[in-house]
Amino acid sequence: MDDSGAILSHISSLKDMLDQIDEEIESNFQITREIESEIVRCTEIETNLAVKEAELTKILFMSQFEIIGLLSVTGDLRKSVEFLEGQLDNLRRERDEMLKRMSDRREQFTTLCIEFQRDIDKDKNNELVNLLSEKEILENEVHLLDDKINSLKHSMLAFEEQILEDLHTSNSGDFINLIFYLLVQKRP
Repeated sequence: MDDSGAILSHISSLKDMLDQIDEEIESNFQITREIESEIVRCTEIETNLAVKEAELTKILFMSQFEIIGLLSVTGDLRKSVEFLEGQLDNLRRERDEMLKRMSDRREQFTTLCIEFQRDIDKDKNNELVNLLSEKEILENEVHLLDDKINSLKHSMLAFEEQILEDLHTSNSGDFINLIFYLLVQKRP
């Protein structure tokens, strides 16, 4: 019986060891479940971060595209403004030249009138007729030049108003529409 008591004691100690191992296995299962739930939670966070990264990348590319478009339109607008300034300078130069020619012709006319008055005293009838006809021609030219100057002034005023209106329109929100319009026209 000592043998059976020793066996029973040994079985009891083995059972205690088996219970302890079962508890450790159950504890390890619990830790494994917690680790798996943490892995799932980290995977969800990683997925959410990847989605946010994709959205931010999309916004970044859209912003870069918009900036490139705005830079392109800005460059085109600068070229257009420079071209218009050049045209405006040319128109001003032409106007100044025309005013100078008018002034020169007026001086010529005045000189001719003074000479005419001198020649009246000398009784030169042929010259009188020539001078009168020349005076009439000069007066017609002065009238035509005045008409041209007025026409030029009106066209310059209309041109300036159009530029101001275009600038005002571009500042009031149509600028973005103009950008997309210009971008669409630039595509091959």
